[in-house]
Amino acid sequence: MPYVDVGKENSGNIDLYYEDHGAGKPVVLIHGYPLNGASWERQIPVLLDAGYRVITYDRRGFGQSSKPNTGYNYNTFAEDLHKLVSHLRLNDFSLVGFSMGGGEVARYIGNYGSKGVAKAVFAGSVPPYLLKTPDNPEGVDRSAFDGIQKAIVADRYAFFTEFFKNFYNTDQLLGTRVSEQAVQASWNVAVNSSPAATLACVPTWYEDFRKDLARINVPTLVIHGDADRIVPFPASGQRTAKLVQGAHLVVVKNGPHNIAWTHSEEVNPALLSFLKEEKKLVTATA
Repeated sequence: MPYVDVGKENSGNIDLYYEDHGAGKPVVLIHGYPLNGASWERQIPVLLDAGYRVITYDRRGFGQSSKPNTGYNYNTFAEDLHKLVSHLRLNDFSLVGFSMGGGEVARYIGNYGSKGVAKAVFAGSVPPYLLKTPDNPEGVDRSAFDGIQKAIVADRYAFFTEFFKNFYNTDQLLGTRVSEQAVQASWNVAVNSSPAATLACVPTWYEDFRKDLARINVPTLVIHGDADRIVPFPASGQRTAKLVQGAHLVVVKNGPHNIAWTHSEEVNPALLSFLKEEKKLVTATA
C-alpha cells in the first residue's frame, strides 16, 4: 500500500495513505468528513473510463492514514496535499474537494498558488466562510459548531448515527437514493477515524477562506445540493460561486450533502463535462 511521509509526531512518522490509478491528466479527489478516499467510489471508475489518472488519499486522522494528535488545521492539510502532489510530481492536475476537501482546494491555491493546477472543483464544500460574524452575516451561528463538538465528546458513535441522517437526508432518500447498508458503511468508516481528529476538525469547518478564493485563477466548478443540511448552500456554494471569478455553478435539486453518492448520475456528467472543457485562465481579484 502506498504512503507518503508528511511529518513526525514524537518518534513516529505521519503517513498519508493514497491510491493512484490510471493514466492521463491527473485528478486528485479529496474526501469529506468523516470519510476517506474510498468514498469516491461512484466517481473513480467513471473518471478512469474517461481516461484520467485518479488519485485519492485519506486525510490525516482518517482512513488508513496516520492518526496523530496534531495538525488538524487547514494550513497543515494544505501542506499535506502539497507534499503528496510533490511526491507524485503532478502537473496539470485538477483538484476536486468534497465538504472539508473544498477547504484543501482553497487553501492549497491560497498558500501555494495555481502553478501546476489545471482546474478546481468545490462539491458541497465549506468555503467561503461558514461562521456568522459581523462581516459575515450569511454564516452559521457559532453555537451550532459548539453543539457538534459537545455531542462528539459525549458519544461520538451516537453522534455519527445522527450526523449521517442529515448527510444523506435519510428521511427523504433512504431506500431510493441511498440504502441502509451504504449509510452503515459510512458509519463504519467514521468510527474508525481518530477520536482526536473527529473532534479537532469541527472548528476548521468555519475557517475563513475568502482570501484564498480570491487567489483562484483557474477554471472552477461549484456543485452543491440545494437541500444540503450539513453545509447549507446559501452560506457556502452559492457564495463561493460568486467569489471565484468565472466559476461555473451547478445546483443539484433536492440534493443532500453527499450528492456524489445520492446524485452521482447528475454529479458525474457535470464533473466530466467541466474537466473536458478547454482550460481558460481567469485573472484573480487579489
